Amino acid sequence: MRRRDERAGRTGPGPGRTGRTRLPLRKSLLGRLLTVSALVASCSVAATAWLAVQTTSVAIRQEQGRNLSTDARIYDTLLGYAAGHPDWAGVDGTVRDLARESGRRIVLTTEDRQPLLDSAAGTAPPAELPTQASAVVDPLSVDTVLVPDAVPVGTDRVDPRAVGPFLLPAKERTVLRRATARSAECLAGMGIAADVVDSPSGRPWVRFVSDGTDRDRELKCLSVDGAATTTTEKKALRALEQLADACLKRQGRTGVKLNLDLSWDRGYGQEGTDVGSSAPVPVPETGISKEEVIERRLAEDKAAAAGTTDGAAQARGSGYDRAVAACVGSARREQLTAYVAAPALLFIDGPGAVSVPGFDLSPANTARIAGVTALVLALTVGASVIAGTRLVRPLHALTGAAQRMRDGLDSAPVPVGPDNEIGRLALAFNDMAAHRTRLEEQRKVMVSDVAHELRTPLSNIRGWLEAAHDGLAEPDPAFVSSLLDEAVQLQHLINDLQDLGAAEAGALRLHLEPVFVDELLGQVAAAHQGPAETAGVSLEVATAPGSPPPPPVEADPVRLRQAVSNLLSNAVRHTPPGGRVTLRPYVTQGGDAVAVEVSDTGSGIPAGDVPHVFDRFWRAEKSRNRSTGGSGLGLAIVLKLAEAHGGTVSVTSTEGQGSVFTLRLPAMTDEDAERPRADEETAVRPLDDGPETTALSG
Repeated sequence: MRRRDERAGRTGPGPGRTGRTRLPLRKSLLGRLLTVSALVASCSVAATAWLAVQTTSVAIRQEQGRNLSTDARIYDTLLGYAAGHPDWAGVDGTVRDLARESGRRIVLTTEDRQPLLDSAAGTAPPAELPTQASAVVDPLSVDTVLVPDAVPVGTDRVDPRAVGPFLLPAKERTVLRRATARSAECLAGMGIAADVVDSPSGRPWVRFVSDGTDRDRELKCLSVDGAATTTTEKKALRALEQLADACLKRQGRTGVKLNLDLSWDRGYGQEGTDVGSSAPVPVPETGISKEEVIERRLAEDKAAAAGTTDGAAQARGSGYDRAVAACVGSARREQLTAYVAAPALLFIDGPGAVSVPGFDLSPANTARIAGVTALVLALTVGASVIAGTRLVRPLHALTGAAQRMRDGLDSAPVPVGPDNEIGRLALAFNDMAAHRTRLEEQRKVMVSDVAHELRTPLSNIRGWLEAAHDGLAEPDPAFVSSLLDEAVQLQHLINDLQDLGAAEAGALRLHLEPVFVDELLGQVAAAHQGPAETAGVSLEVATAPGSPPPPPVEADPVRLRQAVSNLLSNAVRHTPPGGRVTLRPYVTQGGDAVAVEVSDTGSGIPAGDVPHVFDRFWRAEKSRNRSTGGSGLGLAIVLKLAEAHGGTVSVTSTEGQGSVFTLRLPAMTDEDAERPRADEETAVRPLDDGPETTALSG
């Protein structure tokens, strides 16, 4: 029984079905969906990452620009304080105002990192300062990176607001301002725009609005009184000359005569060519007026044109000018040291800052994010629509074909696309539609066959009964026997249809028990011996001499006898008088099945009809003449009974020589024979719904 169940479970592809391997992922619908999803996700991630990088970069650059601007403003303010004060004693208010305005923490320490002032003192626990200071606040050495415009290129990097002893008292300022104001009024009367501007030392000077002015007209208005050096300036300039001369003497050079703009007298060569530096070292806004600069340049131009120079100003090389510039710079820093605050380390926004600057998205960045998001959304929707349309188009074709099939209309085959899930679905649908068409044709043929098979006995019975009713026939024993034969034939047809329908529906019940095939064949042969002799056919059961009997099979003896009887009746019916029908049991080569062979020497079956011998109502006589007997269902019942027992049936035939039908059933093993069987009936599994299994239901 277990062997039969195992064989019944091994079902191959049904008729019209083809085994197909699993699609590779790259061709499958799942793979395409994953590809589209990965592509959309990649585009979204890439666009989001690009947008985040761009927005963050712009925001960081903006924040860095704001921070740098804030740092520069803080540094410049503290630098101005240091340039105008000898110490940091009063810087507290300035630092706190800067911290409040910038939202930054500002810390000042000495060069040995002793704290001078912390804007966060009293509001948060003191935090450790970073190892690197933001800047060094030293008015005598300005950081041109933070304040690039504070000192012109080529100077000694001293903050111009550090004037020290050059700071003019109020009395001198008043005198100079009056003279400068008169010069500005004179220039205005000549149509030359000029303003009076105070330098850090307090000396006023005339600043021309336009550089393209007439020099001769300017000289007429510039006051000599406004360009004169004051007592304070002379005193500070003499002190600076002494410091510079001391430096030059240490280098073995002669002293220098400084002007108020800290330039010095310089010599010219024999041909009027400049053998010194190309220009004096200027120090902006140190108290020299533009009037004096103009006068000196005019004097130099006249001297150069006359080819004469002051005897005291001998031509010197450029090395001397470089030495003078270095000594003047060092002398100036030495002179200003007592007037400016000591260098201090500046820390801005160090650890423990009172606030951390951040940034908000600007309207432009917000619009950029919205635009890129909309673009990604549009691309995603577009890709989804395209992919969805390509996927849904064949499904629409399948839906339309299924609806036409539901309405009873002939459906044209659905176009089969690439070899993927949808392509295989379309191919399976076309196979199903073709199979349904075949089933419908078989149903119509079966209905016609059943009507034909029932019509003949019913017509005979009706004819005899009408004859008896009309007095044309006497109801004698021969009359009754004829009616009985027709009724038996009709009952036999109905029973065959019932058995076939039950087998196909899986409702056929089998009473399984061990059956010895050789004994069953003897019983069947004895039952058909009489009809065979009447037909002039020799019937025998062949066994190999000395061979052991075949092992038993687990089967329903009644149904198995019915199957063998149908094969035997079919063989006797198609064997002419003098022919022979042989029953032969044997064990197959593998030893796992018992075969029953029914061979005859009859007319045989044409090769083109062999595949149809097990079809319902198929008969060799195309005219469907019943003279040879049979309903055309016997071999179909044999096939279903064999499948119900887990076996098979096959036929080989040679036209004009005979046919051989072979019924194979699983043999019982020793384990099957020893296993106790249940008394209840065993239900037959539903049969494989091949092309001929559902026709009866129609």
